[in-house]
Amino acid sequence: MSAKRVLVTGGAGFLGINLVRYLLQRGYAVTSLDIAPFDYPEKDRVTIITGDIRDVAAVDNAVSGVDLVIHTAAALPLYSPEDIYTTDIDGLRNVLQASFNHKVERCIHISSTAVYGIPDHHPLREDDRLDGVGPYGEAKVEAESICQQFREKGLCVPIIRPKSFIGPERLGVFALLYDWAKDGKGFPMLGSGKNRYQLLDVEDLCAAIYLAATLEPEKVNDTFNIGATDFTTMREDYQAVLDYAGHGKRIVPLPAAPAIWTLRLLEKLNLSPLYKWVYETASKDSFVSVEKAQQILGWQPTFSNKEALVRNYVWYIENLHTFEKQSGVSHRVPWGQGILKLAKLFF
Repeated sequence: MSAKRVLVTGGAGFLGINLVRYLLQRGYAVTSLDIAPFDYPEKDRVTIITGDIRDVAAVDNAVSGVDLVIHTAAALPLYSPEDIYTTDIDGLRNVLQASFNHKVERCIHISSTAVYGIPDHHPLREDDRLDGVGPYGEAKVEAESICQQFREKGLCVPIIRPKSFIGPERLGVFALLYDWAKDGKGFPMLGSGKNRYQLLDVEDLCAAIYLAATLEPEKVNDTFNIGATDFTTMREDYQAVLDYAGHGKRIVPLPAAPAIWTLRLLEKLNLSPLYKWVYETASKDSFVSVEKAQQILGWQPTFSNKEALVRNYVWYIENLHTFEKQSGVSHRVPWGQGILKLAKLFF
């Protein structure tokens, strides 16, 4: 029997490449569709299609002949509102329509816990009210609504809502912490840091996606939160990175209200890489219940917040030479620190 053929949209991204590797290790034939170049050592083992999910013909071509689609491609919060809406809504619709037309077994959509907005209770469960904040959150809510429409047409569309996930290839906003830790700096934290902020290791996310790809369709044609089950306070979890770096530095709490007002102003002036959903939720509790995924999928995470952060930091140090001079708006490159680079001098 020939290997199952899987299309990963966004295959050159942070989640994409981790998922591609996970599937290759399990004997799948993998195709990547991404607007970005696929510049990894695995490129000779993957069918690479360079294209935009907003291009109907490119998506149709990529989906043709595959058994399964895993949709990880998305425009992230630092992109323009137009790019976010056209990619995360119109692009998703193109992927679902092509999956439906070509009768793929299932199309797994990677959503986000950003669909819950800024919540008033914890833990958050899959049937809680959705309230997207900003273009990215709004687009993710609308995308899930489109997934539901295709479920009603008969397509199997598992929806995965991961917490912020980290691991090899992840930079983005976490590169701030790793850069400061490496240089022997303390790290500022909005508020007391006593809030609990759940993260997720990308390996655990890949395991959840794999279960959604392989279990019975009637079991997985549903929506699942995914996040670490072992996490303490944000201050304790992030301190693990500073401790590992070995400079004796500490997390430095900042009064939340003045810091948030400052970050709002800096964002307006394009002087800070931190966007509203990051700084408005950083000092608050943020965690979801993963009981549904545990009970229905049989999924169990293997990494705690601390282990995931330190594993990502180790990868960062080992690969620093490859991205030291890069910056951008995706998770695969460090975000430009803007005026925060100056703030680093005081820690």
